[in-house]
Amino acid sequence: MKRRTLAIVFAWCALALVAQNSIKVNYKGSKPTISDFGWSYLSQAIISDGDCIDESTNAIKQAWINHRKGLPLDKGDKLTIDEKNGYAVYESVYENSMLRIEMCYWNEADGKHKLFAYNIKGFQDGKYSPGQFDGLYFWRYSNSKKKMTRCDAPGFELVFCTEDGDQISYDLPRVGKNIVVNVWKDSGKESRTLKWNGRRFSPPSR
Repeated sequence: MKRRTLAIVFAWCALALVAQNSIKVNYKGSKPTISDFGWSYLSQAIISDGDCIDESTNAIKQAWINHRKGLPLDKGDKLTIDEKNGYAVYESVYENSMLRIEMCYWNEADGKHKLFAYNIKGFQDGKYSPGQFDGLYFWRYSNSKKKMTRCDAPGFELVFCTEDGDQISYDLPRVGKNIVVNVWKDSGKESRTLKWNGRRFSPPSR
């Protein structure tokens, strides 16, 4: 279960960097793209000073580098960077397990900020099977400062388990602007929607 182990360690690294207050977003042109947000996050929010295992922290970074250079990814890995829709997803499959990491951003209504999200999910046999540190993280980007700062989930409370013990996962939008909340019950998956209003998300609705 090498891939699954790496997934858990990678997620731990992402969580460990929550304490970092801000990340500089480097880009060329008039405004940053999802590639700029994603690479800035990976190159600055992930460290390799002994707190994390280099192989795992470099997995998505290597996939990103290979994609840019037109080189093949490791077996079982797939990276999709959708510049038009401001969305990126990395998938690493090993046997019946899959690690899925999503990134996307939203333009805020004030025209001065953007919201960036980073989402880690693990699956086993096609069903959500979270590692200890799977989660959804938000950063708010300032156009003037060209930095993004860690922030709470805007407009809703992040929960990953219901009172009945059902697991909860989140899907970031590749098309549209809303986040889908999935409740994994024994009888199947139930989905609800968090609607984006330009600054925050509404409470979930079916």
